[in-house]
Amino acid sequence: MATARPLSAVAGSILFTVFVEGTVALYIPLLMVRDEAVAAWWPLGALVTLAGVGLYVWCAGLFSFVGRGTPAPIAAPNVFVARGPYRYVRNPMYIGVLTSILGIAIAYASAWVLAYAVLVAIAFHFFVLGYEEPTLEDRFGASYREYRRTVPRWVPRAR
Repeated sequence: MATARPLSAVAGSILFTVFVEGTVALYIPLLMVRDEAVAAWWPLGALVTLAGVGLYVWCAGLFSFVGRGTPAPIAAPNVFVARGPYRYVRNPMYIGVLTSILGIAIAYASAWVLAYAVLVAIAFHFFVLGYEEPTLEDRFGASYREYRRTVPRWVPRAR
């Protein structure tokens, strides 16, 4: 597999982010609350959402510039990425998406958006177990097995 140049990887990451993650993390939850008023604590929800977006963008940047790939499974990184937030948890990009959704749930005090976040989390978990982890093990072998042994899947821990 050819290694993508950083600008090509960035362009692919932007496209994937806008069309896939932007839809899952922002468009659908905001569509769910389109007729709702924001809660009194909406600034907290906005900060949580922005933190999730920031984490996702950081991870996508690492995929583009370090991994020479994108978040899209069809154009995944060619170089194993274990820097930045990946030092503390194996799936920070998914955590960023879920954090963004939870921020919207907080901002609108929406049980429906919270339920949506739970469904997305379940889908992510089964995707990681059924596709991503086996694929990464096939692709990166012993280095990924060691990474999986030492870095938790979902709950970050200090190293």
